[in-house]
Amino acid sequence: MDVQIFGRKKGADSRKVLRFFSERRIRTHFVDIDRKPPSRRELRRFAERYGAEAVIDRGSARYEELGLRAAHLSAERVLERAEEEPRLLRTPLVRWRQRLSIGHDPEAFKTWVAEEGGS
Repeated sequence: MDVQIFGRKKGADSRKVLRFFSERRIRTHFVDIDRKPPSRRELRRFAERYGAEAVIDRGSARYEELGLRAAHLSAERVLERAEEEPRLLRTPLVRWRQRLSIGHDPEAFKTWVAEEGGS
């Protein structure tokens, strides 16, 4: 039962999520989005659950650099841009079986572990 984490190697929240699962001896599969961005299919999972806008980090420097603050993009275009520019993503994106989370959400993770019968 591996937890898949899409994040940045140097991202503080990504490290917190990795530590959370490591402390509970739950295997993780970390994907550094700077090296291998998530596929559109993977992004679509998060967008379907939380909405396309929730996947994007509107406070990121890359968002500003690309001039997206004034842009009015459709949900599909938001996903395309995130696939092209993984630094636009809110990270980490966490998936464990059918469960999803965006960002560091220890309460959700504790619920997941409890539902699995872990510590």
